[in-house]
Amino acid sequence: MKCLGSCTIETDRLILKAQTMDEQYYLWKVLMIPEVNKYFLTVPQRFREKLLDWNLQKEYYEKDMEHANDKNVFRWSIFLKQTGECIGRLSCHERNVEDDSITDPSIRGVGWLIDPKYQGQGYATEAAKAMIDYMFLKCGIKEIITGAAIVNKPSWKIMEKLGFERANRTRMVQYTFVDGLVETFEYILTKEKYLEFNESKNIKK
Repeated sequence: MKCLGSCTIETDRLILKAQTMDEQYYLWKVLMIPEVNKYFLTVPQRFREKLLDWNLQKEYYEKDMEHANDKNVFRWSIFLKQTGECIGRLSCHERNVEDDSITDPSIRGVGWLIDPKYQGQGYATEAAKAMIDYMFLKCGIKEIITGAAIVNKPSWKIMEKLGFERANRTRMVQYTFVDGLVETFEYILTKEKYLEFNESKNIKK
């Protein structure tokens, strides 16, 4: 794969930009909304209280932003093109972060969040598709493996809209703000399947 970094990506309604410190406080506040973080965060539960403290998180974000423009980092903040407002973020990270049996950096995981005020308007699908196009077509990754809690239907419905195929297995995941393990669907998308999926959509049009 090619390490091209978090290049700016534009869609009809959105601009995806490499993250900066400017929007991190806003994104942290969004992440601290229970309906957002419940089935999103998988940080070890011993860090629960620290996550709720902006002053502690600010130090973490400041260090993280030092690498926001590194060529092997693929994380974006999502902005509305019309108003310039930040409405969320998304990333395409090495799958090894979630599954240490995978060592190939061209096999990736993905994640995204949208401020609840802007949900239900197709922004997550639009942003995720733009990112996936970039990762498959520009960066040349092979495959994306991701997942979503079975009870979190809106999340895995987006994956299916984008062409992800549900694997014949589920995983038990420990989410940060949920006591007990949660059963999740696993979804897989290869470059070949993604191209086929998009071609079939164009034919139907």
